[in-house]
Amino acid sequence: MDDRHMVVIPGRNFGPYSPLMFLPQLAARRRGAEVVPVSWHRDFDELGTGGIRAEEWVADQVNPALAGLDRPLLVGKSLGSYASLIAANLDLPAVWITPLLHRPEIVAGLKRATAPFMLVGGTADPSWDGDVARGLTPRVCEIPGADHGLMRADRPLADYAAILSEVGTAVERFLDDVWTG
Repeated sequence: MDDRHMVVIPGRNFGPYSPLMFLPQLAARRRGAEVVPVSWHRDFDELGTGGIRAEEWVADQVNPALAGLDRPLLVGKSLGSYASLIAANLDLPAVWITPLLHRPEIVAGLKRATAPFMLVGGTADPSWDGDVARGLTPRVCEIPGADHGLMRADRPLADYAAILSEVGTAVERFLDDVWTG
């Protein structure tokens, strides 16, 4: 178990310790894994300017976190799903939370993946496409009516807690399949 690692790649608006990203970390730690969080250290203004593509911007910051790790499991949120290209190249298992499935380069990377991966998204998220997700992997956790933050508008916080519970349980099952399989 000492060789298990999870690299956590945040989205644009929240860091690696948001509730959606913390639950996978807790699940990994309970399974004896070391967690390596990525924090963005480059300016978001660089995206789309000066010829810097999002996949290069993300790779520049994720690749150092992977150095020296033997087949870590990646967990990425939204912007972090650009690391799906890295996962495909390095045959790494992954959980992609609210992946940007409207971006052809991300879908292409997911299609190339040979390691198991799970996709998590909400039907009210414009970047989510449930049919595409189910066409890429049988491991899909789809939340009806949830937006890009996996929340349902105008619902009490208890609803978000229930969603977090559903996502957390799905991630636990995925980790158990991948790590003990």
